[in-house]
Amino acid sequence: MSSILKYQSHARAAMDQITYRHDTVLSDIHTLLPNARHLMTRLNRGGQPVFISWFKIIWEDGEKQEACNPAPLSSGEDLEKDTQERDDSDGDTKGPDGGRNETEAKGAPAGEPVLDDDGDLEVARRESVPMEGREGRVFPIILSQATDEYEEEDEDEDQCPRDVIKIEHTMATPLEDVGKQVWRAAFLLADLILSEPATFRGTTVLELGSGTGLTSVVMAIMAKTVYCTDIGDDLLSMCQRNMTLNQHLLEPTGGDMRVRELDWLRHDLCTDGDTEFGWTEEEVADLYDNTTFIIAADVCYDDDLTDGFFKTVYRLCDNFHQACTVYVAIEKRLNFTLRHMDVSCEAYDHFRHCLSEMQEMMGGRTSFKVQQVAPAFPQHLQYERIEQLELWKVIATPIRAISTGSGSFVPTDSELAGIGSNPLGTL
Repeated sequence: MSSILKYQSHARAAMDQITYRHDTVLSDIHTLLPNARHLMTRLNRGGQPVFISWFKIIWEDGEKQEACNPAPLSSGEDLEKDTQERDDSDGDTKGPDGGRNETEAKGAPAGEPVLDDDGDLEVARRESVPMEGREGRVFPIILSQATDEYEEEDEDEDQCPRDVIKIEHTMATPLEDVGKQVWRAAFLLADLILSEPATFRGTTVLELGSGTGLTSVVMAIMAKTVYCTDIGDDLLSMCQRNMTLNQHLLEPTGGDMRVRELDWLRHDLCTDGDTEFGWTEEEVADLYDNTTFIIAADVCYDDDLTDGFFKTVYRLCDNFHQACTVYVAIEKRLNFTLRHMDVSCEAYDHFRHCLSEMQEMMGGRTSFKVQQVAPAFPQHLQYERIEQLELWKVIATPIRAISTGSGSFVPTDSELAGIGSNPLGTL
């Protein structure tokens, strides 16, 4: 017993340290939205509490397709009937004389308020039901620290409807671990995917900075193959876990979601066979031959990471064998800075600067066209779609031949090696 109490003390201390430190950040998704399921399940390798939340997809008429058999009362007709029965029973509160409520027992006319001797409104209350046999019983919750070989919990997939996404995540984290939370921009990007299923159906998609993998899960419902990428074994393991939690969404459509490491500050993909999340040669070939979409959500909050992101996008698109469309969702965050003595959006401003640079790039093997996408598509997930949420589209088109006065020629790699006066080209 003493060992259990000691462990609980350590677990509580770890939670307090992570949750209440002054240098942590917390997504609005986890503080403002009510969730039917928001359960703490374990501690990760860093001692942070890990939760599982359920996010319901709001389908348009004709879009919803059940992936598994619902529970007996999950249909609309049965649920409405059950709700009506409960409403009828709640409206008929019986008093001690049976069949009449407390107001009628006191002789007051139906529909009129009952006042006490001082003239205050008297409210009829239900009698409390004693919990017989539960006195003195204790129900402890013991958390286990995650290990390298994390044993997955048995999930009753028969109870997971087609319209629920289950995501494992943390809550308050230091800035370097914000990828372990769910952010609003990921929901905006997921809305776009769910609104245009025909656009993404059967495609090969790469997500950069996937975080918890929520957007990759949604994309895998439509696409043929989704490469869900980020860095850090703990974060990538969380993505892998979320992929497993949402097999009830992926299996009916046959979507293939693969969790892989991709570091924006490196110039190559990790192909080490001994690494759990390394790339195989076949996957690298498939990535460059077949990728037609790159997606990213809320990844530009630090200038160095933003530079690395755009360099990675440029390098990838410059080596893709076909045209590629990049969708980037971002939240414009307003902050008061002492340097400006005013409210500013420095991270957003740097993001816009990099977009402009990419569109103005000349002389490479790829041309880029940048445009903002109006969020006029339906909202399929429950969140606050604030005006600071933006969606940007970059169309990358390979330049097969560079036109000259005397004709055209296809540039060689050595001729293109000198291109790089723009920082985005220095890879």
